[in-house]
Amino acid sequence: MLTSVDADVVRALADPLRARIVALLARETLCTTHLIEETGARQTNLSNHLRVLREAGVVDTEPCGRFTYYRLRPEVLESLAGRCAELAALARVTVESDRKRACP
Repeated sequence: MLTSVDADVVRALADPLRARIVALLARETLCTTHLIEETGARQTNLSNHLRVLREAGVVDTEPCGRFTYYRLRPEVLESLAGRCAELAALARVTVESDRKRACP
């Protein structure tokens, strides 16, 4: 079953811009300036989306001089993927069980 932490991650990933940010951060650690260049989003909009991802635990920050770098936390995505895989396996068993009990 999905936990409230998993639900927060799902909500954070549901937005197309946040999903794009996560895809970019999967390849490399980036600062806000680079994310603005890559996404075309405005700084304030991007900062709000990064805050949501931070609060959901999807990204970590690392200050470096006057820049803040963002790094993806793969273990959070792996945990969510594992939960989803568990649900899919449970559903598969349920479907097979239902087929066996189905009316002819």
